[in-house]
Amino acid sequence: MHTDPTSAVTPNIDDYMVSEGKPLPREFWPNVDHLITEDDTPVDNLFSAKQQRLLVDALYSSGAETLQRPFLADANVGVFYAVHQDALVPDVFVSLDVQPHSGWWDTYERSYCVWDYGKPPDVVIEIVSNTRGHEADTKLERYARMHVLYYVIFDPGQHIGDEVVRVYILHRNAYQRWESGWLPEVGVGVTLWTGRFEDREATWLRWCTQDGQLLLTGAERAAQ
Repeated sequence: MHTDPTSAVTPNIDDYMVSEGKPLPREFWPNVDHLITEDDTPVDNLFSAKQQRLLVDALYSSGAETLQRPFLADANVGVFYAVHQDALVPDVFVSLDVQPHSGWWDTYERSYCVWDYGKPPDVVIEIVSNTRGHEADTKLERYARMHVLYYVIFDPGQHIGDEVVRVYILHRNAYQRWESGWLPEVGVGVTLWTGRFEDREATWLRWCTQDGQLLLTGAERAAQ
């Protein structure tokens, strides 16, 4: 018995819920020609830029053996979760069980679109540089709405409070404080470390294993 190809069932968008980690088929992808994926405006300070490099470098240099699953991590890349919402641009994000695109220049490939990757990032880190970033209110609410599981605020200058590191976990669509630096659903943790990275001595936010061992950067692994 031959099947008429024209009688194939059209995919139902309800079968591809982002919450289940299924990317939408391309026929359901929205038109994103209007989205601004980059504005070419440098806004970060030197410390934040170095801190972002440290976190991303250590994950790609040592994270594979710790996480033991595919991941995508980057800094200052737009994350779109709704077509008519401006992107959120985390200082650092990590998304597990996804594969980066092979290309660079298509609109979808330039940014992290939740409907394309099929899930939001699992971890977002914001580095506080002043009191204007709204990391503890507006961004906290938007990341919760995006369903990012863990939200970490690193406030080395204590601009928004006495705590240098705050960790939040998503619970029933809202964030609750998570008193540990260990992120069990991800398989990695965050900790403070005082030492020298590149050419500067400072207290940095670092990735670590459950027993507190740092995830090393490429330069640190080479030095060992």
